[in-house]
Amino acid sequence: LMLLGKAHEFFQMCDVEGKGFIVCQDMQRLHSELPLSLEELEKVFITLDADNSGTLTLEEFTTGFSEFGKHVPCQFLLGQIALNSEMMQQSEDETSSPLKCKDSISDDADEEFQFSNLMEQLAAKKVLDDDSDVKQLWLQLRKDEPHLLSSFEELMVRIFSQLQEADNEKFELECALKKKIAAYDEEIQHLYQEMEQQIKKEREQFLLKDTKRFQSYSEELKSRLLSKEQELEQLVQKQKMLEQQCTELLSGKEETKAENNKLKLTNQELLRHLERTSHELSLTQQQLQVLQEEASKLQEEKE
Repeated sequence: LMLLGKAHEFFQMCDVEGKGFIVCQDMQRLHSELPLSLEELEKVFITLDADNSGTLTLEEFTTGFSEFGKHVPCQFLLGQIALNSEMMQQSEDETSSPLKCKDSISDDADEEFQFSNLMEQLAAKKVLDDDSDVKQLWLQLRKDEPHLLSSFEELMVRIFSQLQEADNEKFELECALKKKIAAYDEEIQHLYQEMEQQIKKEREQFLLKDTKRFQSYSEELKSRLLSKEQELEQLVQKQKMLEQQCTELLSGKEETKAENNKLKLTNQELLRHLERTSHELSLTQQQLQVLQEEASKLQEEKE
């Protein structure tokens, strides 16, 4: 019971954020206070994680220690918890700075995970080849202007959704255009086959029928050929219209990119304005301090 109580205390020390669960990195974060290496702490975590979920709740943590306490790393860790938990509580304030450094590392990893998760949700890889600029702007807003981060993410969602819709429309138009071209080629091939068959029939009938009848039939063929050519011209015009729609979609995509660039420039201008304002404020404070000193001197001289 005492060891399980110490295990409960150790779980609370690992769960510094109060999430209600811990991961392997939370346990490894305290390796400097324990005589176990990172690999041994990882083995303990894997031993306790019976369902291989990658997380441990308080119930799984204490139950795992009661079931797997005979394992050498677990047994050794329990002994060290029972012997050194009070010492770790006393040295918690002294070791706050290295823990902060490790928390900053975990925060960096958390920021990387959040940004990657955001990009995956937005399906940005389908639209952007390089997301370094977006990542830099996102990190800068997260650090300097966290209250604007949600608005920026909403704007990114709208932009990427519009780009995705434009991409989907472009893909649909390309597929429709390919189908039209395939149907057009098939129809042309069919027309050529019909024309060849008709020409063969004409040659056979030319030997059998007189010249007038042959001329009337050839005129009929010409009229049919003209109608087919008109249909062909209509298909070509439709193809041109589809190509024009594709170019318009591409131009819209370029305009969206230009708007993104304008937003970046606006953010940079705001940052420069903020720096100038802070500099002017510091100068004003210095001048105010000088004036206060002069006023105090005048007061002393007056006295």
